Amino acid sequence: MGASTSSINYPNVASSGAALNSTGNSNGNISVLLPMSMAGMVTAGAVGMTTGSGTGISGAQYHRDQRRKRVTGFATLKRKFIRRRRSSKAYDHARVLRDFVSDWAPMELAALCEEFEALSALRDLSVQAELARPPAATYKQDLAALYDLNFCTDCDLVFRGTIFPVHRSILSARCSYFRDLLAGCPGFGARICLELPTSPIDVPLFSSLLRYLYTGDMCPHDPDIEITVLRQLGDDFGSPNPLDHDLRYLLETGDYADAALVFTADGNNDNLRQDSGTSEYGFRPKIELPCHKAILSARSPFFRNLIARRTRNIDEYVERSLHVPTRIVLDESVIPKRYARVLLQAIYLDVVDLTLILRGVGSGTSAGSLAQGCEDLILEWLSLDTLPTILKWGCQPHGSAWVFRQACQYLREEFTVISTSTVLHQLDKKQLLHVLQSNFLQASELEILQAVLKWGEQELIRRMEDREPNLLSHTAHSVSWTLDVDMQ
Repeated sequence: MGASTSSINYPNVASSGAALNSTGNSNGNISVLLPMSMAGMVTAGAVGMTTGSGTGISGAQYHRDQRRKRVTGFATLKRKFIRRRRSSKAYDHARVLRDFVSDWAPMELAALCEEFEALSALRDLSVQAELARPPAATYKQDLAALYDLNFCTDCDLVFRGTIFPVHRSILSARCSYFRDLLAGCPGFGARICLELPTSPIDVPLFSSLLRYLYTGDMCPHDPDIEITVLRQLGDDFGSPNPLDHDLRYLLETGDYADAALVFTADGNNDNLRQDSGTSEYGFRPKIELPCHKAILSARSPFFRNLIARRTRNIDEYVERSLHVPTRIVLDESVIPKRYARVLLQAIYLDVVDLTLILRGVGSGTSAGSLAQGCEDLILEWLSLDTLPTILKWGCQPHGSAWVFRQACQYLREEFTVISTSTVLHQLDKKQLLHVLQSNFLQASELEILQAVLKWGEQELIRRMEDREPNLLSHTAHSVSWTLDVDMQ
């Protein structure tokens, strides 16, 4: 047998194994190619041992090898997971803090917890302070101020020797009695005497009645008014509709309108006195909306000052004598004409349409409800993609300080995500400094340092490209391309 194995480099042990298995174990039939030296050892072992023990040793060795391979594979997989976790961009803040305070005393840990709780409460107060803004006046409050301050009145009511300056459009829309009364006395500045000899209404109650027609709230200073007096008021003057119903009626129908909003691309033709239906070229204006001076004056200081300035002009009296609505020409570059109805709807009803364009946020008209409604819409659209634009717009003179504060709060909360995106490169130096100076920035020191370095590298590249653009004629933005290749 030794001669037969020495003549072949890689002998087959199957023949000797088969001979051995014929007398003992039938499960030891393993065909393996071995080197010559190992073949001799196996053959010698087979000769010196019993037939069953040789195959038992070979099977045990095989199982040990398979077990060693499995253990080695699991260890390699574990090392891969550890290496992947260490190379991940997500930081284990809990582990860092745990390692930092591992040797602290219990009293020191308690003091640290109290400090964190105080900072958390202070952060909540800071968020609430940034959300604060002065409340916008409602149309009821503005109409009450219009009645008290007598802005842009166009007729006078005389009751028991007391003069009440009022607005024809509001009383005509709110009360059928005054509608019929004022229709019989047309003209600007008409003075109408009311004779109610059988009515128990005195001057203070009549003033409360007028206030109710303006605001929809009956006698705020005297809530204990008698029911019989209320019934008498209803019999004499009628029961009006809800205030918002009548304001919507004025907006949609244009009845009793004494003004018209005209939108044009040229804002310098305010003094033109041409017919409202045609221009000098024979074309109709792009858009002209009827409205009411009383409501415009009550809701917007911009329109109030404009109407007061026009009232002092001699042409205003000519228009009123001819019953021609006053044309208020607005520059389309300030307020786009396609959003004119949205503007009027916000002025009349405190409702902002969702299709409103957000440039300027209605601040040009100084309408508080319109401005705050637009601010709320901007905040709903605040996201990672719109953040740079909103930050840039909010810090401008025509922007909104409240929107800017909310955008900065969003930047502080999402700084970890923003620092790993291209949005970081769109921030300017002032915005970045403003956020980094906050005590409530939600990021670790390492993340902040990496973000600052990344922003600084991009700013340096931008300045280099601005100073020496396209150094090579066949390469555009060579510096950025080189940096991208290095990063990859």
